Amino acid sequence: MTKPRISLLNLPQNRAAIVSHPRLWADNRYVYPVISRRSGGLSIGINLNPDKICNFDCIYCSVNRKIPGDHLPIDIHVLASELAAMLDAVVSGELFTHEPFSGVSAELRRLNDIAFSGDGEPTSCPDLSACFRIAKAALDDRRMAGVKIVLITNATLLRRPAVTAALNFLDACHAEIWAKLDAGTDNYYRLVNRTSIPLDRVLENISHCATIRPIVIQSLFMRIHGIVPPVEEIDAYGQRLAAILQKGGRLKRVQIYTVAREPAESFATPLMADELDAIAKQTRKILSPWPAVTVEVFP
Repeated sequence: MTKPRISLLNLPQNRAAIVSHPRLWADNRYVYPVISRRSGGLSIGINLNPDKICNFDCIYCSVNRKIPGDHLPIDIHVLASELAAMLDAVVSGELFTHEPFSGVSAELRRLNDIAFSGDGEPTSCPDLSACFRIAKAALDDRRMAGVKIVLITNATLLRRPAVTAALNFLDACHAEIWAKLDAGTDNYYRLVNRTSIPLDRVLENISHCATIRPIVIQSLFMRIHGIVPPVEEIDAYGQRLAAILQKGGRLKRVQIYTVAREPAESFATPLMADELDAIAKQTRKILSPWPAVTVEVFP
C-alpha cells in the first residue's frame, strides 16, 4: 500500500525550509519549528537532549557534537513557556513572518505534530512523562485536537519502567511512536548507528512496543562511501519487519527516507529518488502478507 508523494515538498522554497533544520529558535532552549518531510508540513520540535548526549553515533546524524551541549537539567517551566509561545505564534501566523517559513507554501503551514526528538535520545530524559503532559495540556488549552504528539526514538530504552509509564500516558493521547530501524544485519547496524547496544535489543524493544500499540518505523538509507545499500541488506531489513508482524506487532507505517542535511560523516550521502523507490518496492514485497502496512518514501 503506497502513500502518494507530496509534490509540494519538492518546490524550491519548501525544500529550502526542509534542509534548514536547526534545533535552535530565537532565544529558546528546547522548542523549535521545522518543515518536516515525514510530517508533510509544520512540526514543532522539542529537544530533550540539549546536552547532545546520545547512545547512538549515527554516521548520518546532523547534530554537531564538536560544539559542547548544554548540560543543565531540563527546566520544564521554561519548556512549557516556550511551547505555549510557539503554538500561539503558529495560530496567529506570526511564525510565518520569519525565514525560512515566510516563503513556505500555504498547504505546508498546517501544524501536524509536536515531535519529541532533538540532539540525542529523548527517552533518556528523566522528565519525559512530565514533558508529554505539558504538550498534551498545551494542545488541550488551544483545542488543537487534530495535532499529534510524536516520540522519535532509537528504541533502545523503550522497556525502562519510567519510559513505559510515559508511553502509557501517550496511549491515551493523539500520539505516535516513531521507532528507528536503519539495518537488517548486525554488521550494517554497527556501521550505520555506531553503538555498543545490540541490534537484538532494539528489535526486541520495537517488537514488544508494537504489541501494545501500533507504531511507525523510521528508516534512513544512504550511500556509504558511494555504495547503495545491498539488496541482501534490504532483504534482511524487510525480514526483520516481517518478524515483528509475525509476533503480533502492529506497524502503522514504514518511512523510508535519506540524508537531507549535512551528516556527521561526509561519506554518508543521499540516495536518488529511484533508489529509495527500489528499497520501498523490495520492502513492500516482503510485507505483502500484511497489506495494511503502508510503506512511505521521502526523497
